Amino acid sequence: MHLVRIACERPDRVGRSLSQWDCCELARQLREQGVVESISAETVRRILSNHHLKPWRTHYWITPRWDDPEFRPRLEEIIDLYTRPLPASEVVFCVDEKTSLQPRVRLHPTRPAIAGQPNLVEHEYKRQGALNLFAAFDTRSGRVYGQTHARKRQVEFIAFLEYLDHEVPAAIQAIHIVCDNVPTHHGKKVRQWLQSHPRFRFHFTPVHCSWMNQVEQWFSLLQRKRFRIADFDSKEHLRLKIDQFIAEWNVQAHPFNWSTKSVAKVMAALPAKEAA
Repeated sequence: MHLVRIACERPDRVGRSLSQWDCCELARQLREQGVVESISAETVRRILSNHHLKPWRTHYWITPRWDDPEFRPRLEEIIDLYTRPLPASEVVFCVDEKTSLQPRVRLHPTRPAIAGQPNLVEHEYKRQGALNLFAAFDTRSGRVYGQTHARKRQVEFIAFLEYLDHEVPAAIQAIHIVCDNVPTHHGKKVRQWLQSHPRFRFHFTPVHCSWMNQVEQWFSLLQRKRFRIADFDSKEHLRLKIDQFIAEWNVQAHPFNWSTKSVAKVMAALPAKEAA
């Protein structure tokens, strides 16, 4: 139990300059404190395993802004957009940017997998600048609209909105845009553009809730399927391959399932005073 107590404390609390515990350091700590004369790291591991403890692992998280008065209204607004039946005159797009996509030119070509050997990717590469992907995910069909730009400013964002305005049929009277609250999405130039484009309606996710933006899920698929091996000859080559990936995705596009069960999980995470 002395081991468990130490493992559940930060190393700094007991005077150690460590970012986190591992089995060797815990064994050393027990010996230095005189708890035992001798103990191995493997014994420490077995004891901690019995108590379901792994203090050498790290998981990043962000404390929700429960004190934000706009948190719950924004949450409920976006959940409503995701789950309510949409008339034919409305569409909901989740919009964001995937930044700094680099066309890394490998010094030697990537070799495909063969029997008993995985893909071989050259470690050394040359940088050829970077692109930013602006993408909109249709929450009902799963269709993706994308554009790449060299920079990520209001000018490029407005160009992407112009592209959406051109692509979405005129019969659609309300284009709901779900996005985060960065200056690129609500700056002066964007607000001026919106005044002359009334069918665009913006809905901002709560602070620290980018996970509610469904395009982030699609970005995760893009990262795994297209950028796990970042092997492109130039920015133009990268641009073409991104466009091709989007086109291939749209052939078999599908929405992500935001059901009443999903909503219940989100709302259950609210503190009791918020959920009341």
